[in-house]
Amino acid sequence: MDTALTRHARISVPLICGPMYPCSNPELVAAVSKAGGLGIVQPISLTYVHKYDFREGLRHINTLSGGAPIGFNALIEASSKTYHNRMVRWVEIALEEGVRFFLTSLGNPRWVCDRVHAAGGVVYHDVTEKKWALKGRDGGVDGLVAVNREAGGHTGSRDARALLEELADLQLPVVAAGGVGSPSQFRALLDMGYAGVQLGTRFIATHECNSDGRYKEAIVRATSADVVLTERLTGVPVSVLRTPYVERLGTTVGPFSRLLFKGRKTKHWMRTWYALRSLRQLKRSGVDGANADYWQAGRSVDAIDDIRSAADIVHEFAAALETPSVRA
Repeated sequence: MDTALTRHARISVPLICGPMYPCSNPELVAAVSKAGGLGIVQPISLTYVHKYDFREGLRHINTLSGGAPIGFNALIEASSKTYHNRMVRWVEIALEEGVRFFLTSLGNPRWVCDRVHAAGGVVYHDVTEKKWALKGRDGGVDGLVAVNREAGGHTGSRDARALLEELADLQLPVVAAGGVGSPSQFRALLDMGYAGVQLGTRFIATHECNSDGRYKEAIVRATSADVVLTERLTGVPVSVLRTPYVERLGTTVGPFSRLLFKGRKTKHWMRTWYALRSLRQLKRSGVDGANADYWQAGRSVDAIDDIRSAADIVHEFAAALETPSVRA
């Protein structure tokens, strides 16, 4: 299967295991890459949740994957100088350890593009609408990951077709993110014109993901009617499963917080405060959220009815490409 994504990422199946906090443990990232897809390292998960030194964590993943390509997620919002400097160092270490595919989120990707392109790598940028895609294009990215309204975690507002049409004139390869739990849905998005598909929720319900077993079973049991959007976790809408914990927490921020989120200077501070609060909540409840029942998931739960190996999922999705007509 040949698309812009397979060429850029040096993979055989145009399938990404998206970066997830706290679910991107080394075993899951490695298993997806070893099977022919692309596992993406989420650095906060690797270091804070799973307790790896960053460089040693990358080397551990490389050992598990047999040297298959992996990607790195750079969250580049300039919330603080300390955080920015840490991300710069992580990007440098990732390049030193052979990573050549980078996925940027929440900021201007120019500095990442400049450094990664100098090392012969590529950068894709998370977007939910065209105005963010334009910023990514102007920052020098090589492709886009288009997060639609079916996604888990931080979600978009458009459906997959409308979002692809909105981005078509930018002349960049686009990867779909959101709503895919089955091989037929994967194939349909590729036939639509996407260069690849990013999965999150489907890969949580795997043997390699080390999240709490109740989380995985909840995904298997859930339907899309069980998925709700809440602003109370990070300050922006996050797609989660409805649980007693989420109902107690509520789904909207108060009017004062909403006002601060709109301020050009205060929105970064508010996002940082909400993110740190979520980290503290997860730490108190166990890093996998086992006691909090804070479980991110997308509407792809409708198509997920078992817990299986990540390699089986990659191979099953790859089999959907064996008949002709997929657009490169």
